[in-house]
Amino acid sequence: MTTLSTVAKAIVASVNLLTALPQTATNGLSLLGTLNAPLISDFLTNNPLPQGFPWGTRTAATTNPYEQSPTTGVIRAYDFTIKRGFIAPDGYNKSVILINGQFPGPLIEANWGDTIQVQVHNQITDPEEGTALHWHGILQRATPWYDGVPSVQQCPIPPGKSLTYQFKADLYGSTWYHSHYSAQYAGGLLGPLIIHGPKNVPYDLDVGPVFLTDWYHPEYFSIVKQVMSSPPSPPPSSDNNLINGKMNYDCSLVTDGTSCTPNAGIAKFKFTTGKKHRLRLINAGAEGIQRFSIDGHTMTVMANDFVPVKPYDTKVVTLGIGQRTDVIVEAKLPKGSAVFMRAQISTTCSVTKQPLALAAIYYDGADTTKTPTSTATTVDDSHCGNDALSTTTPFFPFPATANPATTVTIGITIHTNSTGHLLWWMNESSFRANYDHPILLLANQGNTSYPFDPQWNVYNFGNNNSVRIIIENHTGAAHPMHLHGHNFNVLAEGFGKWDGTIVNRANAQRRDVQIVQPGSAATPAFIVVQYNTDNPGVWPLHCHIAWHVSGGLYVNTMEQTDLIKKRVIPGTIAQTCRDWADYSGHTVVAEIDSGL
Repeated sequence: MTTLSTVAKAIVASVNLLTALPQTATNGLSLLGTLNAPLISDFLTNNPLPQGFPWGTRTAATTNPYEQSPTTGVIRAYDFTIKRGFIAPDGYNKSVILINGQFPGPLIEANWGDTIQVQVHNQITDPEEGTALHWHGILQRATPWYDGVPSVQQCPIPPGKSLTYQFKADLYGSTWYHSHYSAQYAGGLLGPLIIHGPKNVPYDLDVGPVFLTDWYHPEYFSIVKQVMSSPPSPPPSSDNNLINGKMNYDCSLVTDGTSCTPNAGIAKFKFTTGKKHRLRLINAGAEGIQRFSIDGHTMTVMANDFVPVKPYDTKVVTLGIGQRTDVIVEAKLPKGSAVFMRAQISTTCSVTKQPLALAAIYYDGADTTKTPTSTATTVDDSHCGNDALSTTTPFFPFPATANPATTVTIGITIHTNSTGHLLWWMNESSFRANYDHPILLLANQGNTSYPFDPQWNVYNFGNNNSVRIIIENHTGAAHPMHLHGHNFNVLAEGFGKWDGTIVNRANAQRRDVQIVQPGSAATPAFIVVQYNTDNPGVWPLHCHIAWHVSGGLYVNTMEQTDLIKKRVIPGTIAQTCRDWADYSGHTVVAEIDSGL
């Protein structure tokens, strides 16, 4: 069971709901975490509503989301300007990278089947950096070049240039977008994305995104330098934990002279007595596994990642980096009540100096300056994995193929290379990006084999129609493994060698991130995932811990190579590469890590 650190206890004891900083100082122009943040509607209505819904008669129970998604013809347009700025989410004032002056970044909202269009302007200066945005969990079936991974589907957007991403909202639920350039998103470059779709569980009010982020006071690139140092440095520890970009901090711990304001302010939410509330939990951190709970309340899980699930109750939700869980919480306390919402970074599975994030939930009629006195839920922190596979059953059944066309085993290890750098390896190869030569563009031109660039870690599955991947973790760290371009079935997890047993073959769990637990050289932990290779493109498979990706814990999967060659890639992708070549031709690009 978890016990609070001395720092966390001091913060809980000193929580003051009379905030010392304005929202503009802590989070820029963002309203997340304030009582002024609007509730989320069931769907957007400035569009056709056949049979009363943007998606018509499609339902979570009867519609295959991968084969029967609607196409509305509606474009949801956004304009993002990326710049550096100073904010103090927990009172510690630091340089970050912001979108439209907001942390977290602006909410993107669409209906299932809409087209999302985002024009991205890179105005990062002092120093300059490239950038690229990834839309986490979006399948990109018709637009693999807009997945947003530099060196894979595009070149980075250079400083002073722009790129417009345009893609279909092909699944529905809760997710996020973030930079995929180095560990840049750990510096603030991220935001929530909601795609409205059919309800699989009834509720009354949608509270919206609940962003959980471990938080580091050093600038992200200095942490990358630490991670990539020779001789190796200890793993970086987060300094704090945030809910919707907010938390207090014990400023007496600051020793570097940086301005720090106590009682910067915690996030606040509203509940209405007797109503059922949807919360969209998103672990958008860099490293920490989160344990989420609400004092005195039970949560009903309705979706994991972009997959609606048969509802089940829990007191604690575990989220690895990149994972999302949508929950329903019924407000059963009397009017005027106030309780704490809590997110705690696992001290068993992660590295942090201050694990606890608090937010206040106020029932209707409550004094919103009042500090809750509720009692924390007991959390079991002994397990570095997700809920049992037998617990999480997709709402729409999607059986795993009994005999996949190909099977590959990938082992995760960690050791130093010849220059003394500590790297992560997948089948004894550590990834390194080449920003100048995106693999998708090379494959589109007919070049699908890279014998002189083994560090690109490309697994070419050719024209096979399905693949099973056994991931074996020989290290003592947990890894939230994320696959782009697909939801995978999770067939099994455990320790040692997989014996072929499949959990719920007829309707195995699906999601796009699954934690593989810590293992050892003698007894590796494993997960077994499987998916149909029906999305021609080049799709990353990687640990979503930022510092592990920096160290190379990443492979590329290539599928349906004949169809990749037939893709017609927009000219803007090639132009971005020409712009990047011009920029990098006269500027030294500091790619000191894997690049992603």
